[in-house]
Amino acid sequence: MTEEQKVIIDPWGNALVHDYARLIKEFGMQSFDNNIFPEPNLQMRRGVNFGMQDGEQIANAIKSKKPFYCLTGIMPSSEKIHLGTETVIQNVRYFQEHGAKTYVLIADVESQATRGVSLEEGKKRALEFHIPAYIALGLDINKTNFYLQSENKKVSNLAAICSQKITENEFRAIYGSVHPAKVMAAFTQMGDILFPQLSERMPGVIPVGIDQAPHIRMVRDVSRRLKTEYGFFLPSAVYNKYTPALNGSFKMSKSDSELIKLEIPEKDLKIVEKKINKALTGGRATREEQHAKGGEIEKCMVYEYCKDHFIKDDKVLAKMYEECVTGKNLCGECKAKYAFTYAKQFYEEFNKNFEKAKKNIGKIKFVE
Repeated sequence: MTEEQKVIIDPWGNALVHDYARLIKEFGMQSFDNNIFPEPNLQMRRGVNFGMQDGEQIANAIKSKKPFYCLTGIMPSSEKIHLGTETVIQNVRYFQEHGAKTYVLIADVESQATRGVSLEEGKKRALEFHIPAYIALGLDINKTNFYLQSENKKVSNLAAICSQKITENEFRAIYGSVHPAKVMAAFTQMGDILFPQLSERMPGVIPVGIDQAPHIRMVRDVSRRLKTEYGFFLPSAVYNKYTPALNGSFKMSKSDSELIKLEIPEKDLKIVEKKINKALTGGRATREEQHAKGGEIEKCMVYEYCKDHFIKDDKVLAKMYEECVTGKNLCGECKAKYAFTYAKQFYEEFNKNFEKAKKNIGKIKFVE
């Protein structure tokens, strides 16, 4: 067994993943096809999304203007989010703008069980930071349904129903353990994912990172077993690649202090510049070699962040790419011309929108 094959994918770990083709096969996905979705967003066009399950039923719902929903969650374990969350929210935003009934759950029950955050503190963090952050990243506050796991009894009831459809051995095979907190969190997540279908049976799409694939696998299995009795659609999923740390290792966990991370919010732009300066690049050993051979852009975390998050204009990104691989720019020149400039724009826009969103938080009505 190779080192890559030993990697355990679960919602609570920090596994480093390189072999996405293996994961597509292992989790029964299809390779992501941006051609089936009208007006694909940045994440779709640039290969940030790598896999999907039943994406066609969502694409068909969009094209035929039939009802479908999109759901994502907030884990209020910290008052910062990493840039991987921005990727998920941009996918949610895409589906919202293309007609999805949009739901954002606050996973206060899961956060209490797995992170030790009280329900009161979880709600406080969601209201003061996470919800304004999601709105600042582009969600429409007037078209988004928010709810707390702890206050949504229908989710609790669904979780209980789902728990009857999975054996202990099946759970262990998917998650690797049957730790009580993880069991509770997993079944609550299933209740969350199916909740929008209680009011209307319709397709739904869950944009996630690959670490959430076990949840999707289990809820799809359970949906099949509940099909006759409840008539649920199998939830669709769109999977995005991990956002690596700036040193190229691991996913960007909020809890790992060893990684060079860029998080949201960050008002001190000198910190952003300092971290970008420390980032792994694909620069050659000497100036002469870089000019002669060009940079190894496939190794460059600076380019990765600009591609996935900071540079929205495809033409600008193409120019950055060309100037690197042809050797026109050295890494320092590239950072100054592209990374610092567009990261600064990104954070300034986020901070402005975040302050505006906080003033509108009183408009939110939680679903019960």
